[in-house]
Amino acid sequence: MYLTVVGLGNPGIQYALSRHNVGFRTLDLMADRLAVKYRKPWFKHYLLARAFVDTGPIPKIRDSLSLVKPLTYMNRSGAIFPGLLSKTTRDRILVVCDTLDLPSGQCRLKRKGSSAGHRGLESIIQRIGSETFMRLYIGIGRPLDRSDTISYVLDVPGPEQEILIASGIEAAVKGILMLLRENPERVMNVLNSKTV
Repeated sequence: MYLTVVGLGNPGIQYALSRHNVGFRTLDLMADRLAVKYRKPWFKHYLLARAFVDTGPIPKIRDSLSLVKPLTYMNRSGAIFPGLLSKTTRDRILVVCDTLDLPSGQCRLKRKGSSAGHRGLESIIQRIGSETFMRLYIGIGRPLDRSDTISYVLDVPGPEQEILIASGIEAAVKGILMLLRENPERVMNVLNSKTV
């Protein structure tokens, strides 16, 4: 099997540890674990790292994993998808992003759904004309002042929340690797039932 994993986030050091960048952080942790480096393909607006992962019981059965970080900023994440879909199919793409609708660090894998107000997902849905693609949500909780979500998602979490989010990122990495060898329903059963 091959899988293209797109982590959503904003490029730039000022956003690196923000709540909104858990998609980027998940892919960075995966790249680190798999000992692969990102490169920027010519004329593309994303960073790409490729890995081959042993997933079968027999040695040398390896699956291909592409890690993609858009450089378009969150609200224009969909801009890279026409190019990606010329190389793969929608059912082989997984989008990793934050969500306000789950407690901090909790993960949920879904096969389809609306954007639920997430601008990155909204951009993707508009560009590909469909809500049917896998997405892996990592919860970042909600601000006490619900009217201030923009500042909240762009801020760095406090130490206690960071522990929970880091735990969610770790669970997401395990879930993605599991997705290479198991069907999505099995991964959903495992990942969606875990609480941080």
